[in-house]
Amino acid sequence: MGTKGDLENGTIDEQKQTVVDSPMVLPSGVALVPTIVADLGDDASRSFLSFFVDHIRNRNTRDAYFRAANRFFDWCELRGMSLSDVQSFHVSGYIEELGQSLAIASVKQNLAALRMLFDWLMIRQVCSENPCNAVRGPKLKVTTGKTPVLDEADAKLLLESINGEDVVSQRDRALIALMIYSFARISAALSMDVKDYMPRGQRRMWIQLKEKGGRQHAMPCHHKLEEYLDAYIQAAGISDQKHGPLFRSAKGRTGVLTENRLRRGNAFDAIRRRARQAGIATQICPHTFRATGITNYLTNSGQLEVAQQMAAHADARTTKLYDRRNEQISLDEIERITI
Repeated sequence: MGTKGDLENGTIDEQKQTVVDSPMVLPSGVALVPTIVADLGDDASRSFLSFFVDHIRNRNTRDAYFRAANRFFDWCELRGMSLSDVQSFHVSGYIEELGQSLAIASVKQNLAALRMLFDWLMIRQVCSENPCNAVRGPKLKVTTGKTPVLDEADAKLLLESINGEDVVSQRDRALIALMIYSFARISAALSMDVKDYMPRGQRRMWIQLKEKGGRQHAMPCHHKLEEYLDAYIQAAGISDQKHGPLFRSAKGRTGVLTENRLRRGNAFDAIRRRARQAGIATQICPHTFRATGITNYLTNSGQLEVAQQMAAHADARTTKLYDRRNEQISLDEIERITI
């Protein structure tokens, strides 16, 4: 019930179509509703789908929780279990198995997804209890993030290596600069429209970012970011398209931009390509630039609480994870060994 094949044949109901039309990305070959849930009937299936459509607004969280739910129900189906068979010790055993192949943070996310899903199914009277409530997840204590960070020299090298001779290179340079100078998340950067780069007062341009939880976050542009954004917008000819996407996809290798918003996967590919061309060996990701900007700001006597505000973090401890100043201190100390 509710497989992707059903969708192609037009046999699913409107609620399932809502899931497909929503931002959730379904992995190839994955059923819209797991068999263990579909076996309980249409009400159970609709309750499962409504958890993702109605209850979770963030696209990335929706995708991650959908994968977590399907992973667990696949595990149950392989053991011949029905939904009513699932007990707390089953969930505990499953979490223990996950810990053998996934990082602790990923295991905790999977458990959180199952807790929330079963709570939702209880409210919708699909099941009588939440078997996850008694399950304790693994402990995770993180004091330093794992996101790779560029030092100041490499960050400058990367920006300067993008020559800006064509509109695609200007787009990539402006996107990287935005994440470095404003600490923007890649999703927030790609969600920007042209109108979100705006004048405020007589001397400075500002950016408006759509952050997690629907929060609007505005901050002034660094003068270099303003330079790169101005050059890109002028080259793209989009200054009058205020409600169009700021960062746009390109037509293959033609060097011509479309009217469509640049996707995260394509942005990731472009960033890695620019890093390779600059000769940077660090295995960077979009979050690298957020961490790089925060670390550089704090290195130059910036204040943690201000960095927290600039990064739109709810907790200063999250901002602290991006602070890699101690890594350089450790390296300097290691070099004191003169053998």
